[in-house]
Amino acid sequence: MIRVALADDHQLVRAGFRALLESEPDIEVVAEASGGEQLLRTLRTTPVDVAMIDIRMPDGDGLWTTEQIAADPSLAGVRVVIVTTFELDEYVARAIRAGASGFLVKDTEPVDLIRAVRVVAAGDALLSPGITRRLLERAATGMRDAPDPVLLQTLTEREVDVLRLVAEGLTNDEIAQRLFLSPLTAKTHVSRVMQKLHARDRAGLVVIGYEAGIVTPGWRAD
Repeated sequence: MIRVALADDHQLVRAGFRALLESEPDIEVVAEASGGEQLLRTLRTTPVDVAMIDIRMPDGDGLWTTEQIAADPSLAGVRVVIVTTFELDEYVARAIRAGASGFLVKDTEPVDLIRAVRVVAAGDALLSPGITRRLLERAATGMRDAPDPVLLQTLTEREVDVLRLVAEGLTNDEIAQRLFLSPLTAKTHVSRVMQKLHARDRAGLVVIGYEAGIVTPGWRAD
């Protein structure tokens, strides 16, 4: 069972998300909060796999709350999905660096919201590649701190290829097909790249790919 916490200052939004998620047999909403401080108190007493957090909340907004979750070793197992709008793209890169595993827009299709919870709970950070890529492309102008070039030099040529495809938004299976690898080998390469670049998850690799210039706004594979 995937345990979900909802944080949004609008009760109707929380009620809608709860009704949708609890219609699935493998998802249970175990907690709700109207602000960041309340959510943090709840997470420290209630086991949660995925926290869906609105970026605009009183008493601790989504960005601050994500940073607090990522900084607390006792909450290492909590995966964060930021609920945002395209008007707030400037927060995307910071939220990923803070530890957010993915993003949803509030008018997302119900099937995508349910899929997002399952994907993030399973450890795959990227949600809809199209949504993630568009958000990051629009936020790219706010990315200023390039990753340590020494770390990038530790990557093999194959690992650079893997990083590029992760940043494009491809899943492990899609990377395996593109590079003619087995899915297990692709997953191993992704894990090694995350370790070498000290990325918390795949979403962090997406930001590194943009910041390093390996992927640029508007970039598409041939």
